Amino acid sequence: MPTDLVLLSGRLLDPATGAFLPHTALAAGGGRITHLGDDREIRALAGPDTTVIDVKGAVVTAGLVDGHLHPVSGAERTMGVDLSGCADLPAVREALAREARTLAPGGWLRGWGLDPNAFGDQPVGAAALGAVLDGLPAALDLFDGHSLLASRRALELAGIDGPRGFDQAAEIVCDAAGRPTGLLLEDAACELIEAVAPRPTADQVRERAATVLRAMAAAGLTGGHAMDANGDSLATYAALEADGALALRLRVAPWLQPDADADALAELIRLQGTGGARWRVDGVKLFMDGTIDNGTAWLEHPDCHGQSTHAFWPDPAAYTRAIAQLHRAGVPTATHAIGDAAVRHALDAVERAQAGEPGAGRAVRHRIEHIETVPDDTVHRFGPLGVVASMQPTHCCDYTRADHTDNWSRRLGEERASRAFRCRDLWDAGATVVLGSDWPIAPFPPLGVMAGARHRRPGRDLTEPPHGIEQALTPLQALQGMTVNAARAAGEEGTAGRPVVGHRADLTVLAEDPLTVRSTELAELPVLLTVVGGRPTHRDPSL
Repeated sequence: MPTDLVLLSGRLLDPATGAFLPHTALAAGGGRITHLGDDREIRALAGPDTTVIDVKGAVVTAGLVDGHLHPVSGAERTMGVDLSGCADLPAVREALAREARTLAPGGWLRGWGLDPNAFGDQPVGAAALGAVLDGLPAALDLFDGHSLLASRRALELAGIDGPRGFDQAAEIVCDAAGRPTGLLLEDAACELIEAVAPRPTADQVRERAATVLRAMAAAGLTGGHAMDANGDSLATYAALEADGALALRLRVAPWLQPDADADALAELIRLQGTGGARWRVDGVKLFMDGTIDNGTAWLEHPDCHGQSTHAFWPDPAAYTRAIAQLHRAGVPTATHAIGDAAVRHALDAVERAQAGEPGAGRAVRHRIEHIETVPDDTVHRFGPLGVVASMQPTHCCDYTRADHTDNWSRRLGEERASRAFRCRDLWDAGATVVLGSDWPIAPFPPLGVMAGARHRRPGRDLTEPPHGIEQALTPLQALQGMTVNAARAAGEEGTAGRPVVGHRADLTVLAEDPLTVRSTELAELPVLLTVVGGRPTHRDPSL
């Protein structure tokens, strides 16, 4: 087999053990690592077409994988003004006014990443933004991706003048007089605005996605578990690969909505395993609830506003039946479950599915996404059931506070807010914990995700106290959460997640050892080289 890539003068870090291998060089061919050895013997394997890179003592480890991200839908969503850095309403208004000055007559003002904490004690509504939205059609995505703030003009264009009923857990938030405030909760309500707002073309989405994927590769990502295979996402992935612009290896989970019929479910099963060289459909994404910040999570007891009491599926038993059917078909599932009742129901469904198909056992890797607040008895169920815990530690870091004065914590109350994002408890209880960003909900750089799992502080101000430092992961655990555990969640532990012979040549090369760099400095550690299938997708000029 021809040697495509040779890396020399490296320190090869095995995330399975946290130890350096006794080798300084590796060779790859056919997308896999073929040889490990010293510089002299590996250099001898290079041919005239081999890419040879001296990494000059840098650390070579398994490629970092984001366990939960939205490359295509996120690319479209982030075409507007970025509001994620706005900590208060004056900053939001200034950013919107600046963007509004660039609009053509009649153009829509789009924004994303709006943090409800910016509203302080005021209700989240268009009125709080003042005159900046007067006369403008505007649609601003809140950071959680489950809510949207629409201006009065946008509401008019969509014909929204009061409350409506929805089959799913969705709401047009209205004031005491029945007038819409502009806040729309969950997809069914948000889609009323999206139906009248201008949409980018397929070419524009593809170009933006290619740009995002290149940036992800430059940040050290070699792969991701993509949770956005709805709409035209699969066609976009195919087009990106045809253009040579798919910089990451993606495992894609299409959505199953509560109103899907038997034919739709059968089509999702049929799609499994389809894809290309760097992407494939592998799993199904379901939603058991919304978000705590919106009051649309499913909690066992109402939040402090009397909300978050219902499942996203109008009939939770139908969700249980869907999990059983997918399990029988050998299809792994990923369930968005944030509140304690949602997580418990998802675990119950997996347990029933496994009991109904004892031969399948734990071969089908089911997972639960987010798991923001759960009691002890729920934590201890993940390990025995083999359910993967997919966690996003930077959600806790960036959108909650140690003193529980943030919107998320105030809604939950002191007891439940103290059970925030229990990464360490789940790990210690035997769960496979996979780390991710949920981009564009939080920034995608994987070193920042790993750092957040270790220090539990807001990335924008590392002098702030940590939220639940007892839930911090060790440096090795954080690295494993984006390497070996990501491979295990995908059923690929025998072919991915470690820099060893026979595994995929997906590699991330860092300037220093990520296990010894301080957690507060890890996010700034230089990424020197990223390799997918033996092909560099990012190369620092210093190499």
